[in-house]
Amino acid sequence: MECRLGCGACCIAPSISSAIPGMPEGKPAGVRCIQLDDNNLCKIFGQSGRPEVCSGFKADRAVCGQENSVALSNLIVLETLTR
Repeated sequence: MECRLGCGACCIAPSISSAIPGMPEGKPAGVRCIQLDDNNLCKIFGQSGRPEVCSGFKADRAVCGQENSVALSNLIVLETLTR
């Protein structure tokens, strides 16, 4: 499955413990990444400063569903289960 452009769920729901440009301490779960633009696109996609956890995420129909709201909900549940 290809990521849906403008979804952004994977940039909001999970916590990220590694540094992100503009967020040197990473980000807590449920906080919008500073690198997510107004169109829910990653401003550092494909760049070397992008955290490995971000570049390693692969969209999957079971997680992302058919809609952005489903992806966000599913990723919130997964984040909660893996704390």
